[in-house]
Amino acid sequence: MSDPEPNPPCLRREIGLFGATALGIGAIIGSGIFIVTGIVAGVAGPAMIFSVLIAGFIAIFSALSVSELGAYLPEEGGTYAYAQKLISPFAGFLAGWIWIFSNIFVGAAVSLGFAHYFVTIFPAVPVKLIAAVICLLFIAINYIGLRESVLFNNTLVTLKVLILLFFVAFGLGFFKPGNFVPLSPEGPVGVLSGAALIFFAYTGFARVTIMAEEIKNPEDTIPRSIYLALGISTILYLLVSMVAIGLSGAPALAQSGSPLADAIRSTGSSGAVLVISLGAMAATASVLLTTIMGISRIVFSMGRSQDLPPLLNRIHPRFRTPHYAIAITGACMIAALVLADLTLVVAVSTFAMLVYYLIANIAALKLPPDHRRYPSWVPPLGALSCIGLIAFLGPGSWTIGCIGLLIGIAWFVFGRKVAVPQSAD
Repeated sequence: MSDPEPNPPCLRREIGLFGATALGIGAIIGSGIFIVTGIVAGVAGPAMIFSVLIAGFIAIFSALSVSELGAYLPEEGGTYAYAQKLISPFAGFLAGWIWIFSNIFVGAAVSLGFAHYFVTIFPAVPVKLIAAVICLLFIAINYIGLRESVLFNNTLVTLKVLILLFFVAFGLGFFKPGNFVPLSPEGPVGVLSGAALIFFAYTGFARVTIMAEEIKNPEDTIPRSIYLALGISTILYLLVSMVAIGLSGAPALAQSGSPLADAIRSTGSSGAVLVISLGAMAATASVLLTTIMGISRIVFSMGRSQDLPPLLNRIHPRFRTPHYAIAITGACMIAALVLADLTLVVAVSTFAMLVYYLIANIAALKLPPDHRRYPSWVPPLGALSCIGLIAFLGPGSWTIGCIGLLIGIAWFVFGRKVAVPQSAD
């Protein structure tokens, strides 16, 4: 058996403020705005614009907590690392586990979303084949290097933001104010239920913290990139939601699996429909890219802490990426393609992300006073808002989410003893 390397390869700090902000926007703006818009319109009606605002407002509290945690402890793993250091190893494990559980299925669903838009332009191609191919492609991009992944993500983010701005500018010329009457057919319950679902579209704002050891000047870059990504995304969500309702009305959006493409179709422009479809493909592609990035870094961090097998902690000597973590989580994502269902994934993922941010807010409560950047009441409000949104999700998401948590607890109690060597050995 060969001796350990005297200077093992380490992660590189290559991501600046623009790249970090683009990572956040890439993780936030994706399948949420292009697909979940229709689901929320069916729940809240035209008042979905208030659902968007409420979800964004609630995200701010968790974003403040996560940003000060990221400045205090700029380590790979995000809330997994914060909870492990500030609450307990068990809380940290649960945060990492629930994030992996959620995002493997999100990645599978996003790749299927990409494939569905792809076949609208190039029909007669099997959807799941395209989904598997795009998954393999982005696994390879993540595998060969961070710089290549970040540059590709920056390109996709710029493209989809420009296309969403095109949707707003072009759609305003066909805007129908009458589509906002009645404004809130389901009342406050519909608005709050819509906010719980649309929170899915905000959950990527903390993605940059998971890659903290690859961020330049993380103490300043992480908080600033989170605020920029969340602010830009919220403004775009509001504009896009208002224009989509103004174009085709909430009932039509609720019946659509591709609501923005169908909304712009009401203008009669086939060229505009093509542009929006391409935008949806760019959006789902960037979310898939950053999802693979994020999952692999959580798995890498958990392997380093021996919460998962140490094999996952290895870094490729040439590419300086956690190659085993990328390959194994990518394989799990491809396997999940056969099980992915969009509506279920949205609900379960939202449940899991709310639990994840609940743990983050509890960790922020434990910060030393001299490292607090914001008032002490911010984390409790963030935690209570997460619990409140969970209450407005359906029982199906609670059931599957709790099953995922129980599997994680069983691994923590029993599985680690078998699969992970103990340090005392």
